[in-house]
Amino acid sequence: MASPQISRRALGLLLLLAAAAAVVSPATADEVVALTEADFEKEVGQDRGALVEFYAPWCGHCKKLAPEYEKLGASFKKAKSVLIAKVDCDEHKSLCSKYGVSGYPTIQWFPKGSLEPKKYEGERSVEALAEFVNSEAGTNVKIAAIPSSVVVLTPETFDSIVLDETKDVLVEFYAPWCGHCKHLAPVYEKLASVFKQDDGVVIANLDADKHTDLAEKYGVSGFPTLKFFPKGNKAGEDYDGGRDLDDFVKFINEKCGTSRDSKGQLNSEAGLVASLNPLVKEFLNAADDKRKEVLSKIEEDVAKLSGSAAKHGKIYVTAAKKIMDKGSDYTKKETERLHRLLEKSISPSKADEFIIKKNILSTFSS
Repeated sequence: MASPQISRRALGLLLLLAAAAAVVSPATADEVVALTEADFEKEVGQDRGALVEFYAPWCGHCKKLAPEYEKLGASFKKAKSVLIAKVDCDEHKSLCSKYGVSGYPTIQWFPKGSLEPKKYEGERSVEALAEFVNSEAGTNVKIAAIPSSVVVLTPETFDSIVLDETKDVLVEFYAPWCGHCKHLAPVYEKLASVFKQDDGVVIANLDADKHTDLAEKYGVSGFPTLKFFPKGNKAGEDYDGGRDLDDFVKFINEKCGTSRDSKGQLNSEAGLVASLNPLVKEFLNAADDKRKEVLSKIEEDVAKLSGSAAKHGKIYVTAAKKIMDKGSDYTKKETERLHRLLEKSISPSKADEFIIKKNILSTFSS
């Protein structure tokens, strides 16, 4: 617990850290705005109409609606007079109770300037929902196509993608008519989005109902069947884990050496090279006139690394050189600069670059 006597300088650093932790890469944000009890009335009943889905994460009908509702959110994203939003009723029970929600999903329309909703009773297709919103809001928005991050496999592309020794590939064998496959679809799409910045990871699927020969070749007898084809085992291995997004993300991180959270942002472990930790400690404890000697050891060890570790190792070398040149205060100032950059709207690749550098700099903080 923080002391009541915390200094202004320490408080400023804590605020910067909190701001950095709240940064979410724009590329992985949902198309639908997630509302809470704290911000509901700041967003709804204001200067635009709002369509709000009250849902529960475990609800099968909600999972089925999710991809349609995401398409709706994407379609109306640029319509300033309309908000497409959702509320997790497991987390915000009192808010859902306030608006008479007794089953899931419940979809309600809140006119501009009003907190008196009108219940949506129509079909749960994106086309029907868009027609309703256009009618209520006086807009004329067309359905937008959302580009998928899932790689669609065919017999012609299967071997070149799945059996590529440089890639770790997760494959879903599915059937278009399969209810469990439809429930999995939005989760699987989000999984693909989480890892789309990682060149060595492929999230793919195959219509096994259409391409039965390939399904039989890999022993697929039910849908969906998930198989993982790591770099070192192109015979494939069954995925028997959970089917929530967090389960999949944990599996990919453990198997592929990635360091993503469920929003697609790199976590605090990204970029760290454990084998360099003893030398970093030695560098920090060394007198100024001895640090050059330790730097040489770091450079020697980095030269032995390969792959992404070699790339990240160079950042360790640069950080050590900067500390020797600019003093130990360099780490704090550079970390604060990176925090400011991460608060801005930047590309996912830049966000990755800055987070990795920030993580490595944290190892040089004594």
